[in-house]
Amino acid sequence: MTAEDHFCFRVDETDRGERVDKFLVAQKDEWTRMGIQAWIHEQRVQVNGRAVKNNYRLKEGDQVELTVPPPEEVTVEPEPLPLEVVYEDDDVIVVNKPRGMVVHPATGNLSGTLVNALLAHCKNLSKIGGELRPGIVHRIDKDTSGLIMAAKNDHAHQSLVAQLKAHSVDRHYVAVVNGSLAHDRGTIDAPIGRDPHHRKRMAVEHQKGKPAITHFEVLERYRRATLVQCRLETGRTHQIRVHMKYIGHPVVGDPIYSSNYRKFAIQGQALHAKSLGFEHPKKGGRIQLESELPSDIGKLVQIFRQD
Repeated sequence: MTAEDHFCFRVDETDRGERVDKFLVAQKDEWTRMGIQAWIHEQRVQVNGRAVKNNYRLKEGDQVELTVPPPEEVTVEPEPLPLEVVYEDDDVIVVNKPRGMVVHPATGNLSGTLVNALLAHCKNLSKIGGELRPGIVHRIDKDTSGLIMAAKNDHAHQSLVAQLKAHSVDRHYVAVVNGSLAHDRGTIDAPIGRDPHHRKRMAVEHQKGKPAITHFEVLERYRRATLVQCRLETGRTHQIRVHMKYIGHPVVGDPIYSSNYRKFAIQGQALHAKSLGFEHPKKGGRIQLESELPSDIGKLVQIFRQD
C-alpha cells in the first residue's frame, strides 16, 4: 500500500486572511475543494499543531500541515460524449476540443473529460499516460478550444512525445488580446514557472522558470484589441496566456491573467488552437490540420471590428 504523503506550508503576507481550505486548494492543481474539505473533516489538516475547520482564516506565520491518504484505485469509464474528430487512423486521433472540456480526469473529477470521450470512441489508447491519461501526449487548457492529438498505441505515443520535445510539432494558436501591439510580429523568449505569489498561476520567472518561447504575428488590429497568431516553440503551462500578459496584452476574457475578463461576452480566454502539424509516427509524411475559430471568438471579433 502506498504511504501517506505529508505536506507543510508556511503562510506569508500574501495569504493572510485566506480560508484554510481555499489556501490548500491553491497549492496543487490536482487538489479539489471537496477533497480538501473531506481531509479537514478527517482532521488531516492542522494549523500550528491543532485541527481546524474549513473556514479558519489564516494568519501570517501560520504553519499548515496536511497528511494526504494513499490514493484510491480509480477507474475511468468511457462516455459517449460529442467528439469532433478532425483526423483519425490506427495510430493517431486528432479532435477539435470545445471550450469548457477538461482534457483528462483527476481525482474527484473522473467524468465529462476528453479522455472519457476518447475511451468511448476508440478501441485502444496508449497506456504510457497511465489510468487517468491514456493516449494523452499534450494538453490544452479547459477553456481553450482547438486541436489536440492523442495516441492509440505506445509506439505512436513515444514518437509524438519525441517530436514535441524536438520542437518539430507545429502548433499555431489564434488569440484576441487586449490593446494594440506595437509590432506586427515578434518573439517572446521568457522562462515560465509557478507564480510565487499566486500558486494557481504561472508567471515569467527568470531565476527558476523553464525556457519558454512564443512567436506572434498580428492578423488584425481593432480599436481596443488585436487578433494575433501565436506559434509555440515550447509547451509550458499557460504559455501564451502568460507571455501575452508579460508584454502587456493579456488574452481577452482570461479569468486568471486579465483584470477585465468579465467585460466581454465570452466564457474563458479568447484562445484557440487553430492548426497542428506532425510527422506520422508509423507511415511517415507530414500531417497538417486546421480548424475554424469557434463561434464565440468569431462573434467577439465581429464586435471589435464594428467598435
